[in-house]
Amino acid sequence: MVQALSRVAYQLLLYLGLLPLLGYLGWRSLRDVRYARRLAERFGWLSAKIHSGGIVVHAVSVGEVIAALPLIKQLQQQYPNQQLTVTCTTPTGSAVITSRLGDSVQHCYLPFDYPGAVGRFLQQLQPQLIVILETELWPNLLRQCHNTLIPTVLVNARLSARSAKGYRRFIWLTRPALQQVSLLLAQDNASARRFRALGHSNVQVTGNLKFEMHLPDSLQLSKETLAPALAGRLIWVAGSTHEGEDEQLLSLYPKLKRQFPDLLLVLVPRHPERFNKVATLATQAGLQLWRRSAGGVPTAGIEIALIDSMGELLGWYQQASLVFIGGSLIGRGGHNPLEAICFGKAVQTGPHYFNFADAYHQLAQRHAVSIVQNVDQLHANTVAMLSDPVLRQQQGELAQQFFQSQQGAVKRSSMAIAALCGDSLTYVRRQTAGNELYWFRTDLFDKISAAQFDPGWWQQQQAVTGSSTGRNTAWFVRHGHHHRQQQLVLRHYYRGGLAGKVNKDRFFYQSALYSRAMQEFSLLQWMRQQGLAVPRPVAARYQQAGLSYRADLLIERINDSRDLAYILHHERALTEQELQAVGAAIARLHDAGVDHTDLNCRNILLDSSGTIWLIDFDKCRRRLPGSWQQDNLQRLLRSFDKEQVKLSPFHWQADSWQNVIKGYLQPKSR
Repeated sequence: MVQALSRVAYQLLLYLGLLPLLGYLGWRSLRDVRYARRLAERFGWLSAKIHSGGIVVHAVSVGEVIAALPLIKQLQQQYPNQQLTVTCTTPTGSAVITSRLGDSVQHCYLPFDYPGAVGRFLQQLQPQLIVILETELWPNLLRQCHNTLIPTVLVNARLSARSAKGYRRFIWLTRPALQQVSLLLAQDNASARRFRALGHSNVQVTGNLKFEMHLPDSLQLSKETLAPALAGRLIWVAGSTHEGEDEQLLSLYPKLKRQFPDLLLVLVPRHPERFNKVATLATQAGLQLWRRSAGGVPTAGIEIALIDSMGELLGWYQQASLVFIGGSLIGRGGHNPLEAICFGKAVQTGPHYFNFADAYHQLAQRHAVSIVQNVDQLHANTVAMLSDPVLRQQQGELAQQFFQSQQGAVKRSSMAIAALCGDSLTYVRRQTAGNELYWFRTDLFDKISAAQFDPGWWQQQQAVTGSSTGRNTAWFVRHGHHHRQQQLVLRHYYRGGLAGKVNKDRFFYQSALYSRAMQEFSLLQWMRQQGLAVPRPVAARYQQAGLSYRADLLIERINDSRDLAYILHHERALTEQELQAVGAAIARLHDAGVDHTDLNCRNILLDSSGTIWLIDFDKCRRRLPGSWQQDNLQRLLRSFDKEQVKLSPFHWQADSWQNVIKGYLQPKSR
């Protein structure tokens, strides 16, 4: 009930904020016309050129995109047959994605977190995995991914003590969102502890992706172009500055210039809308200004270089004699020092660096950063650092050694993702053909079409080995040749009840992700990744027909197995150990949060090795603990009682159910 009310409150806030949001976009568009472009993408209407399937990596803006690049390239190598789609929310982030990754990935904006926008986005993309950089918790996105069994991974996740306090204030919203993240990969132990305290259980510490930064070729070219003009000059780069800091830095410059005549102050404002204001501040101070957007290079008489372009901060860090990290002289919380120390640069920060406290504390312990408390201390430290090239070099080398010692986050993150997804990213592919959608395993089928879901086609191949008739017919078929031969089960979905007598196999329209075939395919795939004994899904078909759809599923057949009703009727009674194994299997299913709405003795198989298998997960779903667990057990008991009345003989004793429950309740079963 609390979660339902939380969702209602969140949706209400979203829709109340729609007009202000559109107004904000209009205002930003006046300053940056790119905010007016591709507006449809922000509401989930993607270009027809965006193809389905594969992996989505979401990085909010420039910093997150740059941090994600090594992981994106690793995922491309790890899953060469999967399409990668990289999303962001800002035009500057979009520009970096386009310039750094080009046509090697698909790119679009992540839509705003409105239910319809998120639904359209997921329906068109149908991703097999969504990787989200840092702590972007969008409740509707995470909930719909959870409901459609699309795994979500939060990588490079960081949570400061201050942010954790804010999350606790809105725990009614943040806890459900966090619990729907499949895997959370934290930057450090402190963040991991805070995430666990907020209610997420599957947390691993994999390190900071920003330690994996590599210099793009374009920066080398920039260095070659600018190097002659900057030769012999001291270059003080102030990166990611905010309002209130540029003024202080510009006031310091004349004092420093008297002692260091060749000093060039390079200002890189954090936000593009401040470029013109910073330029005005510099000219009003009577300083000689060069703007990067004007082209050319800064001549010898230039005192202030304003970098009013995007994506070049790394290049200027590379050329710096000394680096000041902005957002720290004011209460903004600072910015990441790693982009500077990867080049072995001496770094300064103000007192407000709580956003990256862990990194700065570790640098401070190694005497690899200068922390100043105010502008006067910044002046004194800058004089000391610029006066002593050996000191700058030593501090930069210590910082770079720290940077190099922390690498490995990409490898650890990609291994964690591989463990979460199993072989699904390697072998499962999406395919669209007209009004039909197919999901299939490429290790079993080179290609797929409607034929593979037609029993007549299998009969023509002389590959039908049997069938099972209940409410509908399931066909047992043989696929492949010799050592690659697989026994499969083909099932067409039929309607039950009165509706089934009128319309036997057409279901009211649902998007493919919510259709019966794709839901069961995804659920089986997810359960196997949890180590549950269920059949492996092989292929699924969704066929839209106007306002309805049809669906089919191919799964692997469990060899040398019989269902419990067959064994009890045709063979023998189940042993005490076998009955307890049945209870243990159901307990594991319930611990995983899977509601088997049709749990009966014909949907439980026993194979020749003694393994209990659960099958037929149509209309089943993942749920939080509740009364449904006992409902499952009671339904199973009723099925045994029903078969005992109907079948004779039926070897079901009075104490059989007690043994099932004993196995269900045993702690080791979990």
